[in-house]
Amino acid sequence: MDEEPERAKRWEGEFERSWELLVEDESGSLKPTVEDILFKAKRKRVIESQGQIRLGMMRHMYIVLDASRTMEDQDLKPNRLTSTLKLLEFFVEEYFDQNPISQLGLIATKNKRAEKLTDLAGNPKKHIEALKRAVDTTCSGEPSLYNSLSLAMQNLKHMPGHTSREVLVIFSSLTTCDPANIYDLIKTLKSTKIRVSIIGLSAEVRVCTVLARETGGTYHVILDESHFKELLMYHVKPPPASSSSECSLIRMGFPQHTLVSISDQDSKPSFSMAHLDSTVGPGLTLGGYYCPQCKAKYAELPVECKVCGLTLVSAPHLARSFHHLFPLDAFKEIPLEEHQGERFCEGCQGDLKEQNVYICPSCESVFCMECDLFIHDTLHCCPSCIHSQP
Repeated sequence: MDEEPERAKRWEGEFERSWELLVEDESGSLKPTVEDILFKAKRKRVIESQGQIRLGMMRHMYIVLDASRTMEDQDLKPNRLTSTLKLLEFFVEEYFDQNPISQLGLIATKNKRAEKLTDLAGNPKKHIEALKRAVDTTCSGEPSLYNSLSLAMQNLKHMPGHTSREVLVIFSSLTTCDPANIYDLIKTLKSTKIRVSIIGLSAEVRVCTVLARETGGTYHVILDESHFKELLMYHVKPPPASSSSECSLIRMGFPQHTLVSISDQDSKPSFSMAHLDSTVGPGLTLGGYYCPQCKAKYAELPVECKVCGLTLVSAPHLARSFHHLFPLDAFKEIPLEEHQGERFCEGCQGDLKEQNVYICPSCESVFCMECDLFIHDTLHCCPSCIHSQP
């Protein structure tokens, strides 16, 4: 505790009447006030994310899933495991939609051991299938943070220096059973520049606090399922690139899909390289993406060529990753009474009923809070600005 940074404790500060923020509506419900607080928290995150911050375009992330006996608790319906797997499926889709040239891997920990569910790969279908199979997992024993992080580090430490190396831990237990001193491992993770973030499902655990603080990650404990989903979506966006990260040129191939005619006598159906790993993938096909360097065949992009190691992507994949370099400016927030123009949102065309409205600094179009969050979190461009361009 002596090593903790000095900060004022809650009881040492000024007395706060935090309960006065909650106001009942006409029906006696607190739900509108709680939703307003959550919206303001999201809006604050949008504002804080603005500025000339260089984000990592290529990410390598391992998700560590706690599969200990505490995942059978039913505070999330039907239980923690099923709810977590369902949310992770949605997270994987969003992750690859926003980071198409990045890679992801899954690790599960129970009975004091860590097991790799999927290797680092850029195919979301592979990870979603593994998550669906994990529904039948028997939750037992205790998790091991040490073994999970060691397994992730063994794979991440060989990744190039220009990539962002991350571990996201979904931690349900209040204990961890480790074979060695985890604080030594934390120092190794810090020196290897691997960022570890934790989402707790029970309560705050000190070792997780130290782990996130030392490696530059984040640590949050969920309130309910909707808050759990929000915390997961927070990790869809790439973290800021460290000042010490390397800048280097990356060799990439941009193959086009080639479909061979059946009437061509020289063409024969063939397997793609992805079929060597699993029989779940496509079988014999006439067409595919051919590596421009070694002519190896693949059914889907993006992928790293197994023969020559060349990263194969399509131009849209690269374009979708590009918006992280130039984030959309935060919209100007003003009270509705001060707005002199039309009283409807330019995005959803609905009436402006909230206390505040949000104005694009470029085109002066006005938006409601929901559209403001959607534009900054998902769309990444102002629709009115795009529409007004010749």
